[in-house]
Amino acid sequence: MATQPTLINSVVRALRLLDAVGEASGPVPAKLLAHRTGLALGTTYHLLRTLAHEGYVLRTDDGFVLGDRVDSLASARHSPIGPGRARQVLGRLHDDLGAAAYLAVLDDGEVRIAEIYDSPGAPRTDLWVGLHEAAHATALGKAVLAALPEEGRRAYLAAHPMNDLTPRTLTTRRALLGELAAGDGVMVDREEYAVGTVCAAAALPSADVTAAVAVSAPVGRAKDVLASTDHLRRAATLLALAARR
Repeated sequence: MATQPTLINSVVRALRLLDAVGEASGPVPAKLLAHRTGLALGTTYHLLRTLAHEGYVLRTDDGFVLGDRVDSLASARHSPIGPGRARQVLGRLHDDLGAAAYLAVLDDGEVRIAEIYDSPGAPRTDLWVGLHEAAHATALGKAVLAALPEEGRRAYLAAHPMNDLTPRTLTTRRALLGELAAGDGVMVDREEYAVGTVCAAAALPSADVTAAVAVSAPVGRAKDVLASTDHLRRAATLLALAARR
């Protein structure tokens, strides 16, 4: 007689919720998710709060949708940079700068987060809008676009609206293309994606992958982030070398 596996019920319930969010064609309210999964409403809210904190779901005005962490898991499968090596490089960047560190890749025409390394003392930016909808407003997205030939940049922007996320967001192609062309390989987001947050990113010097590495921190640490050029370039070079293996 086969032995039944020992299951962690809270994990099973969380995965059931994640499946329900993923199967929906749009945002799903918590009450409807509770009904569809057969979970108590209080349990549903508790699990959704945890999933949202970890980036697996995103709460919108109309309900819950899948978060960027799900995208990053999918992207990692197709990324030429192994997750172990990526985390090693991002971990050192995080430790050196005391800031959350990120890796993004261009995957099937979309800019997606492949890995994040953060900590309680240096938490990640609240990814309230997916990177595929906000590349123009993030240092990561701008660094990836800057690595493309001009024709590729224009094609990407023609297919993606430049949503106004904060009062500082660039919302015209002309302004963004000008910034990309004038960049020196390191791009900056000064409260363009999220008020109170500044980011800097460097594109990987690689012909094998179009990607970028970045750090983020509260705007009060803007000077530290903007002075992180050498650290970012070193991390980008290490990740580019890993992509060749």
